[in-house]
Amino acid sequence: MAETARQIADDLRERIRSGELAPGARLPGEPALVRQYGVAKETARRALTLLVTEGLAVRRRGSGTYVREFQPIRRVANRRLAQEGWNQGRSIWSADLGERPMAVTGLRVYEAPAPDDVARALDLEEGTSVVIRDRLFVVEGEPVQAAVSYLPADLVRESAITQEDTGPGGTYARLAELGAKPVRFVEELRARMPSQDETERLHLAEGTPVVEIYRTALTEEGKPVEVNRMLLDAGVYVMEYHVTG
Repeated sequence: MAETARQIADDLRERIRSGELAPGARLPGEPALVRQYGVAKETARRALTLLVTEGLAVRRRGSGTYVREFQPIRRVANRRLAQEGWNQGRSIWSADLGERPMAVTGLRVYEAPAPDDVARALDLEEGTSVVIRDRLFVVEGEPVQAAVSYLPADLVRESAITQEDTGPGGTYARLAELGAKPVRFVEELRARMPSQDETERLHLAEGTPVVEIYRTALTEEGKPVEVNRMLLDAGVYVMEYHVTG
């Protein structure tokens, strides 16, 4: 009996996880899967697509489908936002990546009226100016996250936050120097399919979802000082949270 795309993907996934198919190994092509499992070519293609959308495999045009070599990023929200990191001049990314190389590309820093939802989140009047930091994070050559931060312009206008390089500890360290140290963060997450522009910016494989995170940073007094909209390639992230009951 012919297997379904899901069953074929399950078999290949187990071979990947067992190490039989190592990172960088070429997966069986559609003709091989058709012969092995007795399925239609479209079923074989769907099986490989499932592994691509899960982040386990990548397609290389004109070459085939390969086991992904990129190791997932474990995003531990509690750890990456801890004050002892950025307060000592470390990037919050160091908690996620350790020594893995990361670069920021396409950085734009500019001032503009706050979008309505951002103005509400920052307790600003409609049309109030914010400083916007729009950038793309690339790890080991792969775009993994696009992020846009919004900060009240009246608070940060004369600070290093308006520069490309915000200095040791990043934006949160500079906010602390301005007397607006973030001590509490609220994150809202949702998974969805990306737009065409988002797909192109993150170099996403067809059918790959994204995780959208809205984070609001608040001071001890509960004043919101930053809204950060992050868009993550769902195929390269593991989200970890530590909750005390």
